[in-house]
Amino acid sequence: MELKNKKFIIIIAIVLFLLLAGVGTFLLLTKIKNDNNDNVKNVELVYWGLWEPSSVMQPLIDEYESTHQGVNILYSQQTSSNYENRLFARLQQASTSTEPAPDIFRIHNTWVPKYYTYLSPLPEKTMSRETYSQTFYPTALSDFTAKDGKLYAIPLEVDGLVLFYNKQLLVNAGFSEPPADWDSLIDLAHKLTKKDSSGKITQAGLAIGTSRNILHASEIFSFLLLQEGVELIDSTRTNVTLNTTKVESVLNTYTGFATGKQAVWSSDLRYDLEMFYSGKLGMMIAPSWRAFDVILSSPTIEFGMATLPQLGANQQKVYYSTYWAEAVNKSSENADVAWDFINFLAQKETMMTKFSNESKTRAFGEPYSLVELNSSMSGNSYLTAIAEMAPYMKSWQMGDETVVKETLNQLITSVVEDGQDPSAALKNAQDDINDQLAQTNK
Repeated sequence: MELKNKKFIIIIAIVLFLLLAGVGTFLLLTKIKNDNNDNVKNVELVYWGLWEPSSVMQPLIDEYESTHQGVNILYSQQTSSNYENRLFARLQQASTSTEPAPDIFRIHNTWVPKYYTYLSPLPEKTMSRETYSQTFYPTALSDFTAKDGKLYAIPLEVDGLVLFYNKQLLVNAGFSEPPADWDSLIDLAHKLTKKDSSGKITQAGLAIGTSRNILHASEIFSFLLLQEGVELIDSTRTNVTLNTTKVESVLNTYTGFATGKQAVWSSDLRYDLEMFYSGKLGMMIAPSWRAFDVILSSPTIEFGMATLPQLGANQQKVYYSTYWAEAVNKSSENADVAWDFINFLAQKETMMTKFSNESKTRAFGEPYSLVELNSSMSGNSYLTAIAEMAPYMKSWQMGDETVVKETLNQLITSVVEDGQDPSAALKNAQDDINDQLAQTNK
């Protein structure tokens, strides 16, 4: 009898022990869960967007917040007018004071040398450099790596200069699409150019050669320099080299298209975009998003978008990238969460949803930045050229993009319209740019 009682007591003790252990484990797990929730509780991220309305971004934000309890993302679409100045001023203030600044924002692919000291580097735990290089196009790896070797932005799109062409004008000249090489393209530009009895251009073949009436002149000029293999800026990102015979040769080639009896463009014409949608311009070079302007201003015009022409002597294709990426404020108290959210936006499924949302409000969404989605752009009349060019796109880290582009535009104007000596003009432009970059690209 005593043995049975002892066994009974032992069994009761074991049951009580297991119950207590279970309760303890439950309380511990509850505490861990609460602690984890406390870590993200009341995390508020201010997100400055640029091109996307809330109708595009809010469904994605809602999806992220539904699986990240306590995270609240406040999205605000910023106007592009004076955006760069407003953003840079906010980041500067936030670095030395408690002034508010966005946690997440968009930067251009040329801005890193000017901005990186105010940015939070991409954490390895979020995305390693190796994964980044396999996920995005080579231009992104180059564009968003600062001189300290760290990455500072994740692109949700890729874009670059494309060749817009008026289909009807090309058909009239006996072409269904533009040639792929420069020599043939210039021949076509001459065929498309019409002049009156006084020699004034009434229909231009290609918008190239000036700056005041070409919206993306400095980028076209940069593209030509990169095609020629010019190393525009050194490793310190403070020293630009323009005053060389090779750069002068490219400048003379560029400006030559708008001078002399064989000119295909002129400084007295209207802006290239206006000429194009009025049907008076055969071809123009601009980023893909300019298609929205053409569609809005002239919805009946039939136009195509082709890859940029290439130099026959080049074994490697070279195209020009100009696009945006998401970055994180170095002063943000929740930089890790911000990066996690951006990484979520960069996932295949999320990016496809974003593209679909964008396509409901305009002709097409932002071209995919993910290499694995390249084939998804092929066959799209607006994006096929981008898909073909993206693997070979490149740019250069200007840093203070506004000043550099303005200086390059002034350089072109001084030669074409003011008759300044190209070598002297290049020396002046080089000095002006380097004086500015010494201050901003520290």
